[in-house]
Amino acid sequence: MSTPHKIPPASVVFIFGGSGDLNIRKLTPALYNLFLDAYMPEHFAVVGLGRTVYSDVAYRTHLYEGIQSYSRRLNNGNESDWDAFSNNVHYQVFDASKEADYALLTNIVKTKEAAWGVQPKVIFYLAVAPQLVPGIAVNLGKMDLCHDTHCTRVVVEKPFGHDLESAHTLNQLLLSIFKEEQIYRIDHYLGKETVQNIVALRFANALFEPIWNRNYIDHIQITNAEVVGLEGRGGYYEQSGALRDMLQNHILQLICMVAMEPPTSFDANEIRNKKVDVLNAVRKIESAHVHEHAVRGQYGAGTLHGNSIPAYRAEEGVDANSDTETFAAMKLYIDNWRWQGVPFYVRTGKRLQQKTTFITVQFKQVPHFAFPTEAADTWKPNRLIISIQPEMDIRLRFQAKKPGQSMTLHPVDMVFNYSNDFAEEHQPEAYETLLLDVMEGNATQFMRADQIEAAWKIVMPIINAWETSCAVKFPNYDPGSWGPDEAEQLITKDGRYWINLPQGKR
Repeated sequence: MSTPHKIPPASVVFIFGGSGDLNIRKLTPALYNLFLDAYMPEHFAVVGLGRTVYSDVAYRTHLYEGIQSYSRRLNNGNESDWDAFSNNVHYQVFDASKEADYALLTNIVKTKEAAWGVQPKVIFYLAVAPQLVPGIAVNLGKMDLCHDTHCTRVVVEKPFGHDLESAHTLNQLLLSIFKEEQIYRIDHYLGKETVQNIVALRFANALFEPIWNRNYIDHIQITNAEVVGLEGRGGYYEQSGALRDMLQNHILQLICMVAMEPPTSFDANEIRNKKVDVLNAVRKIESAHVHEHAVRGQYGAGTLHGNSIPAYRAEEGVDANSDTETFAAMKLYIDNWRWQGVPFYVRTGKRLQQKTTFITVQFKQVPHFAFPTEAADTWKPNRLIISIQPEMDIRLRFQAKKPGQSMTLHPVDMVFNYSNDFAEEHQPEAYETLLLDVMEGNATQFMRADQIEAAWKIVMPIINAWETSCAVKFPNYDPGSWGPDEAEQLITKDGRYWINLPQGKR
């Protein structure tokens, strides 16, 4: 089949946790969509690894059910496409704790290499619980094929460490086994179309970059709001909380995209160097001043969209006196020439009013208002909003004169919407983009060891302060709200306010 795009080299993808939820919901649907869009190699194999006993036929049936339930593009009865893809999918009963079982992986690679007549890229995707990663990495390191830095790659899911110390320990372990260029620390947020479009918006347009600095921008907000609660993950969330689960990784990555300096090229290390520079420039919060810069919250019982919601402390797997935060907000500063003095307000939480993730760039007021007094009744400063989910759009607010005999200004929006402007284009899921990058060996959208640790250094003073003091006001916000009152005070004391996007009025 002829295609207008580059095809990755022959690949064998081993998925540790092959019968698990991540593979069923995300990984196999992503690989299947890449196949339908002719992005998969001519020769490829996907091998699920796990303790559950499956035949290849039973495993493929299990995966097909996931396609029908979770893929952005259902199979719609086209069995020939699924058959063509699934003939390359296999299952291997595997105990990751047994060193002897790893010889099975070497044999599979050798068999495929002999059949294809080409040495394949070998990808080990660790879709497993974090505590299993070190043991698997050590056993992989004993395999000869893992010493080939050009052909072997390992993908590690978040959470990457529980704190700075554990993240550093895990980095040291992985780097003692693999080279940095073999390690792909994945954060699916970086694969989202709108997130990647931030780079295009900033650096492919002469319009924005000259004003993307402290001289023209008043402040920046990032909101990540979820309607859902724990979704059966009470045990995990008790050890994580909103700060670790979302802010330390996803939101700090968005800050990097917004605040980074222009790269000289799209080389992976050049892009990642710029992101690390941002994290290293974030002003560290002293423990004595955490309360001035960070707010935590926990939802109580209430009603959300007509449904009765139990308090966090009443959720399954949660301690009845838990101090784990389900909401976190912070004010950060980046101490460099571009951003000195510009506050970055970020917030994330569960059981909030709506599911949304968006970035607001609030510009300063004009230096001199020359219009008549009546023209200012509805005047508002310029604003750029980049919406990441559920809608994907970018909207710029500017002032226009309303029709009529008087000089009356009114804010209007200029909108770029993915669904409208690229209606005929398939919008790939984040995992599709990132899995394709792994097969191609493109590490641009993956985190390097120093980036991971720089992010942990930012949040550790807050984590330490919160873990050593009781949250006496928990629970402190209702389901369906925008979080605790303290989050409003965090920004209003600076003379600003949180930007919320009303549903249905985007």
